[in-house]
Amino acid sequence: MSPFLKRFLYIFLYLNIYTCFFFGIKAQELTLSIKTEKPISEGIIDSLQMKTSFKDFNSLKNEADTLNLKFQRMGFIESELIELKKENDSSYLADFSLGKKFSYLKVFYSNEDFTKKELQQISSEVDEIYFILPFENIPLSLKKLTAFRNQKGNAFARVKLSDFEKDENENLSATLFIDNGNVRTVDSIVVKGYEKFPRSFLKYYAGVRKGKIFNQKKLVAQNENLDGLGFVSAAKPPEALFRKDSTTVYFYLEKQNNNLFDGILGFATDEETQKLTFNGYLNLELNNNLNYGEQLLINYKADGKEQVNFRTKLTLPYLFSTPFGLSGELKIFKRDSTFITTEQQIRATYQIDPRSTVYVGYKGYESSNLLDEAIAGIPIDDFKSQFFIAGGSYIKPQNRKLFPVKTAILLDAGIGSREKDGKSEGQLGVETTLNNIFNLNYRNSIFIQNQTSVLFSESYLVNELYRFGGINSIRGFNENSIDASLFSIINTEYRYQFNDGIYVHSIIDLGYFENETISIKQNLYSFGFGLGLNTKAGLFKFNVANGNAQDSDFSFSNTKIHISISSKF
Repeated sequence: MSPFLKRFLYIFLYLNIYTCFFFGIKAQELTLSIKTEKPISEGIIDSLQMKTSFKDFNSLKNEADTLNLKFQRMGFIESELIELKKENDSSYLADFSLGKKFSYLKVFYSNEDFTKKELQQISSEVDEIYFILPFENIPLSLKKLTAFRNQKGNAFARVKLSDFEKDENENLSATLFIDNGNVRTVDSIVVKGYEKFPRSFLKYYAGVRKGKIFNQKKLVAQNENLDGLGFVSAAKPPEALFRKDSTTVYFYLEKQNNNLFDGILGFATDEETQKLTFNGYLNLELNNNLNYGEQLLINYKADGKEQVNFRTKLTLPYLFSTPFGLSGELKIFKRDSTFITTEQQIRATYQIDPRSTVYVGYKGYESSNLLDEAIAGIPIDDFKSQFFIAGGSYIKPQNRKLFPVKTAILLDAGIGSREKDGKSEGQLGVETTLNNIFNLNYRNSIFIQNQTSVLFSESYLVNELYRFGGINSIRGFNENSIDASLFSIINTEYRYQFNDGIYVHSIIDLGYFENETISIKQNLYSFGFGLGLNTKAGLFKFNVANGNAQDSDFSFSNTKIHISISSKF
């Protein structure tokens, strides 16, 4: 035989032997079965989620030990692996002694560790000194109790069971043991991503402060508050770095463009001329362009009947890194050739908590009569008014793109006097706005709002009355077309949201107003429908509403169409 053939034969035989050996080993997988002193139900077997085949003995042995732990968690606390018996070359039998199955555990606790209300979240039977836990719920219940301790600042607390005992009735009990670890406080706060973020918002708006007890749940809620500011978004949840002697909290924020431009264009039929008229407004908001959290508002309205309303407002929050802020406002209202009124206002604000703010300030009015001759029955005159004002607001946000505010409560009250013809007359004004969204589910919600304003005075002038009507008050009426010394409006909407970009809603508005200058009291109502569409250009709104007074016949000419678009840049 030639050397070449001999070498080829050796290689051939070697490969065949290796292949047979390899596949023989691979094919020889180990199997495991179990045995107990008493038959167990199919339900218990299924809940074990037992593996039956293994590549080697070590993995098989680990599974047998794991099964013993699973039996104990099911209530067989006396479970023991008696023997792991080899039946043949590839099969093993795990022999377990299970003992008695306990269905529940009586857990004794201290009132200093947990309140009864907390324990009722994991147990349906809570006594003054103990509570009952089904055995299968023990791991999850201990996890929840540990979370309660962590939320109170004990970031490393762990809740365990100890001192297991059986009473004379063979009932099992244990004692709740808490390893509190070290209570952590926030030592430093780091903002990643938006380095120029105004830090005062962390302290006063979100409530994040150094020295406070670390609370993971509260930290997430504070991050959501920051995300609701508008000019910033949370890139990801906050994180904490625990060192031996310090705790550092990290917020991951990104600056967002939050300038707003919106406008409304309205169409209506003039009741006298039956001609088509136009009305609407333009609104500009500049937010946080200087990285201070400041806001500049410029608003212009016109109703198509020579009625013009101009407003500008500047807000400076958290002056000198304190919870105090300052705002100034200027309003100019002109009604055709009848009168013009100028309002000046300044407020000092104080942030109580992330949702609540109070303020005090000054408000002054100056109005001029533009008529050449007085109109009988319509008191219009030059006057000046001064008011000391105070109020507050409560804003509760929600994580909904189209409807970011769930609840809003606004209160404004002013006491002062009006000077006319050298005479002074005391006055009191109160304005409130309350609204809330009742979320039935993701798609369905109900919006309810009430606006109420009242002016108390011995006498009244037309040019000092409140003006309402239009898309931002009672829909189906022209903008600021109704004068009132008192009015109250209820706006309702049933909203159906298709997705984060589109929704439809009903319109049912009810109103009541009084005008002391002409001695009128009247009920108003309107109904219609609307559409909201989130486009690349901004939020587009289309509303159709028909407004009528009480005891008036329905007229299609009273239908108003309101179109608006709000665009952020």
